[in-house]
This record gives sequence, structure tokens and C-alpha cells, in this order.
Amino acid sequence: MAVDVVTFGCRLNTYESEVMKREADSAGLGTLENGAIIFNTCAVTSEAVRQARQAIRKARRDNPQARIIVTGCAAQTGAGEFAAMDEVDLVLGNEEKLKSNSYRMLPDFGVNQFEKVRVNDIMEVRETASHMVDAIEGRARAFVQVQNGCDHRCTFCIIPYGRGNSRSVPMGGVIEQVKRLVGNGYNEVVLTGVDMTSYGPDLPGNLRLGKLVKTILKEVPDLPRLRLSSIDSIEADEDLMDALANEKRLMPHLHLSLQSGDNMILKRMKRRHLRENSIEFCENVRRIRPDIVFGADIIAGFPTETDEMFENSIRIVEECGLTHLHVFPFSPREGTPAARMPLVNRRIVKARAARLRAAGDAAYTGHLHGLVGTRQKILIEREGLGRTEGFTLVGIDGGTPGQIIERMINGHDSDKLLAPDHGNHSNRRAA
Repeated sequence: MAVDVVTFGCRLNTYESEVMKREADSAGLGTLENGAIIFNTCAVTSEAVRQARQAIRKARRDNPQARIIVTGCAAQTGAGEFAAMDEVDLVLGNEEKLKSNSYRMLPDFGVNQFEKVRVNDIMEVRETASHMVDAIEGRARAFVQVQNGCDHRCTFCIIPYGRGNSRSVPMGGVIEQVKRLVGNGYNEVVLTGVDMTSYGPDLPGNLRLGKLVKTILKEVPDLPRLRLSSIDSIEADEDLMDALANEKRLMPHLHLSLQSGDNMILKRMKRRHLRENSIEFCENVRRIRPDIVFGADIIAGFPTETDEMFENSIRIVEECGLTHLHVFPFSPREGTPAARMPLVNRRIVKARAARLRAAGDAAYTGHLHGLVGTRQKILIEREGLGRTEGFTLVGIDGGTPGQIIERMINGHDSDKLLAPDHGNHSNRRAA
């Protein structure tokens, strides 16, 4: 019986789940008569933790004899809470989850009370290995980890305590992984990390993310599409800007970690940028890459946020030209400085989040309208759906997952672009 891995959270977790599945299988978990379920959790919000606990309880009800293992950021930062759950057999830390030895339990794959938690101090981890995977199950695009951890201490964020300090995967390992995935038929690779724009300083040669991007595109000429996940724009280096301007295989889509549009809130968050920096960055990138599409994370209702401060976040959606907006109602995380700050009334937080989402929806609809009548190269994600180079969702008939098809956009339905097959398209090889 195959090991079942349930993944919550970010693209890095998706990538790591593939590594975990392989390591758990090699440790023999797949031979268990009643199966094993591994939960790779997220700790970015208290809601993410609640959803994981709920899913674990349901899994136990549905699979009373299966072995249930919990890992990921929520397990790293709250091991005791998960160990106290009767439904859980084993809790692994973020470093332990990637090693087959962590899944080797007692002869009958049971654990006693002393072995139930295997979580070491993540802050002691100094390196991030290049874990090779051949494919990402159920995905038309592949993810490659280039970095882990974070050296910054934003007042709202618990992730550094789940992931440890920043550490980079050596460039050679990243390139070999990309080559391997392209050789297995992937047309798009997404680089992932916790704080990806901090890539490189811990490696020899004064490397930065831009150098890594340029080297991948040079060394893997058969890769049609390279995409970046979330970046911190204040850390964007000259090589990265040059690659955006001149490397058409680097996709014109950046997801920015903005968090707020108000300078006082940014200061209280301990962010390293001002709203003016974000606006200037977006203007500069749009000048060198006119087809760029921006997404962003914004928190609504951060402690002490006034109506005036919130209006600055509303305005930055238009000022930065944001298209794909991820809105997070502020959720206090125990152990973070922000949890001790004066909280905004929960009703107001929800109302502000709704206004931000509405502003994002309006911007997205305008973006869709602007693409009608254009020709787009679309990566098929699954039957009937694909993504443009700018990561915009497209309803499309024909093609197979992983294939790139060029189509005319003839409309939209406010959720996605529409690109029916009228016999005028070109295909690339399928994944």
C-alpha cells in the first residue's frame, strides 16, 4: 500500500512532500498492512494549523488502523500539541521529515511514548541539501527548492522558527535537478524557497538569486519556462532585473511579499521596505518588462492599523498594479511580537479583508479584460484549464497536462480567460 502524503501550505511543502514520499517508501512505510498517512503541515496562520488538526481527526476516523505521522512547520513549532493528539502516532520536525531513518520505527512500526516526537532544534541546521525528485505527482509544472529558512524576524511571522535560518542549495545541485526534470518532460520549473531572494550569501562565490536564474537558463537551454515563486522586492539584485528584462524564458510574473501599504504598519511588522520602495520596484520592472504581472500578499487588520493606514493598503493595489492578490486577515500567532500588540476588532479585520479582496477582484477582472484579443502561450495544468506566462488562469479545450499551446483569447468569465480551439494553435512537447 502506497504512503499517502497530505500537503498543506506553500510550494516548498509540495516539493518536500515528494521527497518525503520517496524516503518513507524506502523506510518501508509502504509495506504496512493498514497504510500510513503523513501530514505535511503549514503554520503561517492559526487557521492553517486548525485545518491540519481537523484533517488529522477525519483521517483517523476514516482509517482507524493506519499509522498517522505529522510533520511540517506546524509540527516543528507546536510538536507538543500534535503529540498530545490521540490520533497521531509520530511527530517529525522539518529536518527529520526528509530523512528515511526518521520513518524507521519499531519492528511493527509502532512507537512508544518516548519516541512519539522526533523534532530537533531547526536553528542548528546549517545546510540545505539538493533533494532530487523525478516528478511532482499530479502537477503539470515542477518545483525545485533553492533555499530554506529565513534570517528576518517579521513581528507577525512564526515561519523562521519552523524553518530555521536562511541557507541555500548549492547552484550545481539546483541545475542538476532542473536538468533532470526537463529530461523527464517538464516544460515549466518553479524555483521555491522560504525567503528566496536571500539566496546565495552563505555559499562560496558571492552568489545571488539573479546569478542562479541566469545560470539555469544558460545551462538548461531546453527549459521553455522558468518561474519564480514569492520574492521580497527589496532584495532583488541587478542580475535578476537584467534577467527579467532580457530572458524571455523567465516568466513575466512576480509574487511580492508586500504585507501592507502603510509605512507605520510596515515598521511595526519589521519589514525592510517602505510603500514607496514597492511602488518604485513595480514601476521599474514594468518599464523593462511591459508584460509583467504582479501578485502580492497583504495582511488586513494588523494590530494598531487605523482606517487611514488601511486605506494606504487599498491604494497600493492600484499604485503597484497588482493582479493576483492573496489577502490574509491578521491571525495572531502565539510566540510572535505582533500577538502582544493591541489587536484590531475581529469584525473590522474581516471587513477590511473583504474590501481588499474586492479591490483585488476588480483589478483581476480588468487584467482579464485587457488580455482579450491577444495570443497567449498556455501551459495545460489539467483537462480544460491552463496558465498563461503571466500565470493567469485560462479555460482551454484540447492539449494534455504539461503541454504548451498557443491560443487566441476571445473572452473571459471574470474567473478565467477563455481560449477555445478554432483550429489555429501550435503545440510544444508534452510533459
